[in-house]
Amino acid sequence: MKLATLKNNTRDGQLVVVNRTLDQAVIVDNIAHTLQTVLDNWHDLSPKLEMIYNALNKGEINNTIAFKQTECESPLPRAYQWADGSAYVNHVELVRKARNAEMPDTFWTDPLMYQGGSDAFIGPRDEIKVASESFGIDFESEVAVITDDVPMGASVEQAALHIKLLMLVNDVSLRNLIPDELAKGFGFFGSKPSSAFSPVAITPDELGQAWDGAKLHLPLTTHFNNDLFGQPSCGVDMTFDFPTIVAHAARTRPLSAGCIVGSGTISNYDRSKGSSCLAEKRMLEIIADGEPSTEFMKFGDNVRIEMFDENGDSIFGAIEQTVVEYKR
Repeated sequence: MKLATLKNNTRDGQLVVVNRTLDQAVIVDNIAHTLQTVLDNWHDLSPKLEMIYNALNKGEINNTIAFKQTECESPLPRAYQWADGSAYVNHVELVRKARNAEMPDTFWTDPLMYQGGSDAFIGPRDEIKVASESFGIDFESEVAVITDDVPMGASVEQAALHIKLLMLVNDVSLRNLIPDELAKGFGFFGSKPSSAFSPVAITPDELGQAWDGAKLHLPLTTHFNNDLFGQPSCGVDMTFDFPTIVAHAARTRPLSAGCIVGSGTISNYDRSKGSSCLAEKRMLEIIADGEPSTEFMKFGDNVRIEMFDENGDSIFGAIEQTVVEYKR
């Protein structure tokens, strides 16, 4: 099943069911106005939406609308929780190596995670507004899951049962603000502005064999200014799978329905696959040449993040965003 949220001048948008080919949708006000309502009542409402989805794909629904990704909010325009992990530890290892910093052994056994701002996500085709290029603007191409209610202390096996939807992420980062923030010992805040998510969120069954219940085994494609930047595989070199990082997030607190948990930047040891953020490419340049040659994003730069199935069809739709100067 594929679900999206259209912009309608309200905070939480209009829920629609989208067909598999991402060109038709149907408004489902008789079931739920918002995706959050569905997640709050997943057991009761998801079967009803699944029936509509199946009928939509068979051409059995007459009151459809054209689905336009440019009219989408992020599937959840705001959420009760956005926790982003760093499941690809080789990415962390690379960044630390570039600055000659030792990596603690616990990084391989205890997931890294930060709590991001979730009150104002931006849409998948919205501009990324930043006050200054000096902040070190970067994209981070990721995958995220959305859960229903996860009890505190849930095991990894239990956490897997609470994963209801998947989507793509652009976790925007302001790299030049990060060092001073981390030096305070209190984590990210100003260096992590609003994130954006793919136009469509999907149930795991849409991925077929590419989803094994814990990892997504497909490449994530990133284009930067229309040039291919990276296609690393999401299922390769993932130190901590999704049930593990969801369980980690729920270790000391329950997670409310609508909690979003991210994978962190997709990264492979096979560097021929490219990267999913500018910072990683810069780190590779530092290691190879002693200094980076790739600049962070400038006003007018564009990033496109998308995932394709084995037939070359877009699964989640595309995040495509341009950086612009923010003016009050």
